[in-house]
Amino acid sequence: MTQNNNRPYQKGAQKKPYHNSKGGTHKPNIRSQSNDKNGVDVRIGQNFPLTIKRLGINGEGIGYFKRKIVFVPGALPDEVAVVKVTDVQPKYIAAKVLKIREKSPNRVKPLDEYADEVGGFELEHMNYDAQLAFKKDVLVQSLEKFQPRGWSDYDLRDTIGMDNPYEYRNKAQFPVRKIGDQLSVGMYKRSSHDLVDLPVVHTQSPATMKVLRTVRELLDKLSVSIYNEDKNRGTVKTIVARVSHTTDEVQLTFVTNTDGFPGDKALIEAINSALPEVTGIFQNFNPGRVSLVWGEETIKLWGKDYIEETVMGKTFQLSPRAFMQLNHTQMSVVYEEALTALDLTHADKLVDAYAGVGTIGLSLADKVGEVRGMEIIPEAVDDANINAKINHITNAHYEVGTAEELFPKWQSEGWLADALVVDPPRTGLDTALRREILRTKPEKFVYISCNASTLARDLVDLTKAYKVDYIQSIDMFPQTARWEGVVKLTRRNN
Repeated sequence: MTQNNNRPYQKGAQKKPYHNSKGGTHKPNIRSQSNDKNGVDVRIGQNFPLTIKRLGINGEGIGYFKRKIVFVPGALPDEVAVVKVTDVQPKYIAAKVLKIREKSPNRVKPLDEYADEVGGFELEHMNYDAQLAFKKDVLVQSLEKFQPRGWSDYDLRDTIGMDNPYEYRNKAQFPVRKIGDQLSVGMYKRSSHDLVDLPVVHTQSPATMKVLRTVRELLDKLSVSIYNEDKNRGTVKTIVARVSHTTDEVQLTFVTNTDGFPGDKALIEAINSALPEVTGIFQNFNPGRVSLVWGEETIKLWGKDYIEETVMGKTFQLSPRAFMQLNHTQMSVVYEEALTALDLTHADKLVDAYAGVGTIGLSLADKVGEVRGMEIIPEAVDDANINAKINHITNAHYEVGTAEELFPKWQSEGWLADALVVDPPRTGLDTALRREILRTKPEKFVYISCNASTLARDLVDLTKAYKVDYIQSIDMFPQTARWEGVVKLTRRNN
């Protein structure tokens, strides 16, 4: 589960034909009308009433216009809405809400003013109990689509939610642009590159928002060069603030268009004065018009190399590009659920795949005989082995490599895994790892998934050798359509 927002070990965005990475609808091949096989004639801009039947996997309302599926962001099941067509494709219609005629009893007023305009708040108009029920239904929809062996009899457990489903994101990563005379730091509107300045984001930790808003004021006051995307000029593109749940220290990174940083000394002095909680300041160089937020080169401008976080009694050092889950509270829930599902003994040999900086494997190391982890990012492997030393863990070792490289290598050394934990990105397990799992068949197996669709797809193969004991959904990202779950699998005897 390695991640740094654009690295191979990031949890990537779930994709659907009509959605972009920010959760909005894009408009490929816009059509003025469509006369499809079902004889549905509809045009861009057309209005009509629509009854919403259910929510799709991205949290959008789903209804049917003359038997053709219609996706409507912001609409809830059992609502009757007047909608306006925004896109027509052969297999679907996209529309937006003009008016809600009959409201769902689950509809609530979002705390965030721009929840219906920017990404990351797909479900904030829905009460929290209904959100938790939806996230269980997302899993049901995915299993119905792929139908892995025995899927209709799986034990699907109710979603574990949060006492306070706000202020949980420990990292804020916001672009910064000069719009007219105003310096804006926030998020893009759906389906656009229009930046909305956001003084408050209720899903973010107040500490990260304080740092971002203060830094915005300092950038403006000191006239620091800001990136202009149209001209491909300027310096500061994105500001990233990450807070430690354990120490309250904040790590600050400026993603820049240039390798130089004019005015950085005055800016650092101003940050030191205004924000004593910031203990490390970094620059990441990512030039040009690119979709990826992070570049490959990161340098320290001032302060500590790391912030530290504690998970299940273990301490982890986090550099700016190191991955750790954005929700510390629910991350601990996930790991506890994984530990329970694995039912480890001190004789077990555990493989930690998609290991990242070793948070899962090292958290479980005192329960097993030995942990071996694999990761394709050398920096992450270095961090994992450093974290093992920090925690005085001598029975865990992490290596750079893929499943098809390391499983046979370890097997040739006489080391066979008894247990396996995987936490892949949203794309799910890669083909080579699925093949190696089915070849080596560790007895105990836990799959931590952040994408119900790719999980269901992977289970089609995995259930050839394993049975699914249960799937526990966990709400890692309240107010969004994102899903997370822990799957307990047991090797079949036949």
